[in-house]
Amino acid sequence: MAAPSPRPLAIPAGPAVLDVLPDLEAALTGRSPVLPYAATDATPSVPSHDPAGLPDGLAVAVGTSGSTGLPKRALLTGDALERSAWATHQVLGGSGAWLLAMPAHHIAGLQVLLRSVASGVTPAVLDLRDGFTVEGFTAAAARVRPTASAARRYTALVPTQLSRLVDDPAGVAALRDFDGVLVGGAATPAALVERARGLGVVLSLTYGMSETAGGCVYDGIPLPVSRVHVDNDRHVVLGGDTVAHGYLGEPGLSRDAFAVDPDGVRWFRTDDLGHFDDDGLLVIDGRADDVINTGGLKINPGVVEDAMTRHLHDVLDVVVLGLRDPEWGESVCAAVTLVDPTGHLTTREVRERLRGILPDAALPRRVVVLPSIPQRGPGKPDRAAIRRTVQDLA
Repeated sequence: MAAPSPRPLAIPAGPAVLDVLPDLEAALTGRSPVLPYAATDATPSVPSHDPAGLPDGLAVAVGTSGSTGLPKRALLTGDALERSAWATHQVLGGSGAWLLAMPAHHIAGLQVLLRSVASGVTPAVLDLRDGFTVEGFTAAAARVRPTASAARRYTALVPTQLSRLVDDPAGVAALRDFDGVLVGGAATPAALVERARGLGVVLSLTYGMSETAGGCVYDGIPLPVSRVHVDNDRHVVLGGDTVAHGYLGEPGLSRDAFAVDPDGVRWFRTDDLGHFDDDGLLVIDGRADDVINTGGLKINPGVVEDAMTRHLHDVLDVVVLGLRDPEWGESVCAAVTLVDPTGHLTTREVRERLRGILPDAALPRRVVVLPSIPQRGPGKPDRAAIRRTVQDLA
């Protein structure tokens, strides 16, 4: 008998998101799978697919962030989601109560709800309908209610939220009250990590995606149910119990990205480049298609972004990308937002301040100050939109 097809499930914003918890509990049984989407969006059509190809125990067909082409729907079973929740609590130190601080139709927010189901504790909810504020976060954090069996306090954030919180004494105080703060969804600047930890925040850097049921590598170490290796092309390959069973209605893409080894372990080949450091920890170097080829030299945007956030204290957020250049092939461009929105920053200033810190080839040839960085998911910069914006300003 074929597994049931997923049905669209509208995920509200604000406190009403708790109304979907019974639907998620039913989905975890594998008998009532769902396809979550933002309640403010039009109801999506379920992609055409062969029901016989659906995995047993399918719980969720969750959207990817769509960094290349159209978003896809990763097929996650109840077992994969439950193993992810169990392993996360193991690594963090035990079951706990959660604060939902990001949209729950994306995998990171959805997992906060599913971990709450696993803990048996209703999560507190930060209402984001009017945007993220430090005051709203501190008030929501005060509503987190641990229990005897789920005694710890957790939340998950994107880097921009963390940055705003550590800039405010009230935000720092609220963060310190958590036994664990997960940060993922984008490359978190090393300077921000050092600052938060220096202020006493118990921070865990997570790496993963919809295809792995969210974060499956914490602080460079795979979860107890996960595995990781880097292939000969430097692509990061993730494996283990949390890996999806392909994409809904995309058999060709599924064959290209997913595999099962002779031991029955599922693997997903990411588009990210990485390496293991001297301590054996996984380091993400950036996406393969983000590498900038300028004058025959390959520049990793993450290296430039890290240098700018570390050494240019007037920069709030930065995204580095390559733009077509008739002389260099591609030129390094930095799109930034500033701590002071009324401030100014020129390309010449940036190059002078970073000279000797970055190789000359990596110094931005163009710096564009934007009012905000376009996003394509929780904390994930929309590089295509940024590129269009920068080109329109040329």
